Amino acid sequence: MATTIREKQIVALKRMLNLNTSPTKANTAEPVWKVLVYDRFGQDIISPLLSVRELRDMGITLHLLLHSDRDPIPDVPAIYFVMPTEENTQRICQDLGNQLYESYYLNFISAISRQRLEDLASAALQSNSVSHICKIFDQYLNFITLEDDMFTIRHQDRSAITYYAINRGDVKDTEIEEIMDIMVNSLFSVFVTLGVVPIIRCPRGNAAEMVAEKLDKKLRENLRDARNSLFTADGIQSGQVSFQRPLLVILDRNMDLATTLHHTWTYQALAHDVLDLQLNQVSIEETIETHSASPSGARPKKKTKTYDLNPKDKFWSNQKGSPFPTVAEAVQSELESYRASEDEVKRLKSAMGLEGEDDSAISMLSDNTAKITSAVSSLPELLERKRIIDMHTNIASAVLDHIKERKLDIYFEMEEKLMSKASLDKSLLDMLNDPDAGKPEDKMRLFIIFYICGQPMSDVEFDQYASALEAQGCNLAPLYYIKRWKAYTKMASAPNMYAGGGTKTVSMFSKLMSQGSEFVMEGVKNLVVKKHNLPVTKVVDSLMEIKFNQDTEDYRYFDPKMIRVSDGSSIPRNRTPFQEAMVFVVGGGNYIEYQNLVDYVKGKGSASSKRITYGCSELLNAQQFLRQLSQLGQDTQ
Repeated sequence: MATTIREKQIVALKRMLNLNTSPTKANTAEPVWKVLVYDRFGQDIISPLLSVRELRDMGITLHLLLHSDRDPIPDVPAIYFVMPTEENTQRICQDLGNQLYESYYLNFISAISRQRLEDLASAALQSNSVSHICKIFDQYLNFITLEDDMFTIRHQDRSAITYYAINRGDVKDTEIEEIMDIMVNSLFSVFVTLGVVPIIRCPRGNAAEMVAEKLDKKLRENLRDARNSLFTADGIQSGQVSFQRPLLVILDRNMDLATTLHHTWTYQALAHDVLDLQLNQVSIEETIETHSASPSGARPKKKTKTYDLNPKDKFWSNQKGSPFPTVAEAVQSELESYRASEDEVKRLKSAMGLEGEDDSAISMLSDNTAKITSAVSSLPELLERKRIIDMHTNIASAVLDHIKERKLDIYFEMEEKLMSKASLDKSLLDMLNDPDAGKPEDKMRLFIIFYICGQPMSDVEFDQYASALEAQGCNLAPLYYIKRWKAYTKMASAPNMYAGGGTKTVSMFSKLMSQGSEFVMEGVKNLVVKKHNLPVTKVVDSLMEIKFNQDTEDYRYFDPKMIRVSDGSSIPRNRTPFQEAMVFVVGGGNYIEYQNLVDYVKGKGSASSKRITYGCSELLNAQQFLRQLSQLGQDTQ
């Protein structure tokens, strides 16, 4: 039975693609051939979850964008999966008028308004196509699942709900309301898909509190409508209702800006930080030698290659949270093991070609028949292994190039020391003034972490650092915003937010320094990260385990199932620790926090049944976040 958010969203999508019948019933019958029409939002939801091959297995012969030029296919049913926007409903009305398909199954990503439904109805009447519309569904799938335990709100039009959009000085109340509504609609979809009503906790006085209040109201209104509630009969029928309710912790990005800018050391987070990783696809620019007739000879040509990183890739699933040196060693040992298998197949081939006495040839043939049969049957598996090894060799090599070129290992080590209040081996100014150490954005990230996590600084000191950064070509706009932010927020000076962190350097890589390795790690530190909880994980731990914690004691408490609501502090509290929690960060999240929560759950041991899902309004790497801080800084000048 589906248990994770990823599995449940896949089940919901498959039911929709099987014309809204349960996948089990549909599996027994021949698939009905059909067309899938989606908008960009629908495409982003489906692409990380279902491959083209899986769509074909469910009878989807064509998948087309709603606003592309589409030819009529009169004898095929069409499944639409789109947002209920005015533009989209108008285009569906146009399709009905043009009689593009035999029948229409209209699935809206979130609930369609009555007004838009009426527009559709009148268009269907005018085009005499009422009988062609088979079903109209609100799917409540308005979120993108990237991992079993991770989701984000949207990829298209993210600029509408960024940290910048929420925190800019001239933002209007109506705009903030719209941003909060987008987040609440997505979170509501998440809980409809999971079939549970959470208990909500959040800090006071920020965007997280606004989202919590609106979500509590939306859940409450739905539960009150007994006939149309999405959390009653359907949930019980599908076996989705759990006796223990999950905890939803809604947090504001402002509680921890340092982690968002932190250089990282794990495979997935590094790929997100230094490569173009989006919706579980990573793009790498590869150099290809092209031969030319000109006297200069071969010319290097750049080509962008895209790889899918999906949970079915066992290497990725096992290594995405590992420190980079461990990943490089794992790729190398996979490569050696593959070469050994390949050599065995080659040896058998050459053995088959041996010449000699007939008797010896026949006995050799019978001895090797079983081996050859085994080798032939394992060939597809061998080719797939080769494809995955090549892919991770290319990705890890691209990451390694960035580490060496920008000295990312040194940045990571210094930031870990700054965040855990340890002493530095090299002064910060020396690092900032070193022309060979990293890009200007690396230096800016390092200094902001020092400024947020370090001791209060005089204006003279601040100006000294700012001059050093400017001399290295840094844009100082993010500093103006951070300086103002630190003056306004008490969180910036919280004493032990990052306690317990740091790194230790272990002896040099034995395997990777040897000859014949794909990864020459010379000059790169082999850093082992000390296990520690980041601020988000600390908050989740204290709320899940019902621990007394000064920082979370004042958090608001919402229980949408309670009929009467008074002040949050007087509500009877749940006194048993939660087994399941969901964290949602308003203003953007990152793979560093996600991995820290995964490590926290692993640290509980295999006997623990605790589960944490991480969600965020958008998935940001440090470069994207720095750009938003820069915009905010320019606005304040």
